[in-house]
Amino acid sequence: MANGSETSKTLLLSLTMLTVVSGLVDAVSYLGLGHVFTANMTGNVVLLGFAAAGAPGFSVAASLVSLGSFLVGAAAAGRVTLRVASRRRWLLIAMTVEGLVAGIAALVAAIHSGAVGSGSGRYTIIAVLAFAMGVRNSTIRRLSVPDITTTVLTMTLTGLAADSSLAGGSNPKVARRASAVVAMLVGAVCGATLYLHVGVTWPLVVVALTVLATTIMFAVSPSSHQLDAQGKATD
Repeated sequence: MANGSETSKTLLLSLTMLTVVSGLVDAVSYLGLGHVFTANMTGNVVLLGFAAAGAPGFSVAASLVSLGSFLVGAAAAGRVTLRVASRRRWLLIAMTVEGLVAGIAALVAAIHSGAVGSGSGRYTIIAVLAFAMGVRNSTIRRLSVPDITTTVLTMTLTGLAADSSLAGGSNPKVARRASAVVAMLVGAVCGATLYLHVGVTWPLVVVALTVLATTIMFAVSPSSHQLDAQGKATD
């Protein structure tokens, strides 16, 4: 497991950028694809409950497509991590897949243009984005970097409060935890702003370029090789 002292700045920066991307993706998904998440599966389960109860504006089918594709992506990544010894390569593969899939999603959005919020285009984008997020989450889980899951903040926020000086703690990893929260918020604000002004396609282009740029940054950084020097990751 990668602990706080062993985790390289390059890895932390990469995971922080992926957290920003999660905010972007879910902002576009929720606002532009009909009240569905493609990164935050906890939220999707709740939305599925809303839809099943008959609440207006929510779709059982969209939530199920997202959840199912996410699980397929997570399972696929799990198989890869069993066959690839290098944890550095795990992450590079996951980020490359995510960047390319986001590009595919942007292309589908461009083709379907104004109809992206409904029909086959909507479900295709939901499916491919959720698949990519499943790949990413499975990989991040096995890397086990504390306090940066890149898609959910519940335990990060809990750690901030429970370990704070107000609770009698010593505020361990407060900068890392706070940066994860800020990163998600920044991504959500940027994603919502882009969607409201230019629609679905361009935010997804930004997602693809951001992930691929992060992948290149991580790949060329000498410190990224520290990931393989830290021993086998544990679940």
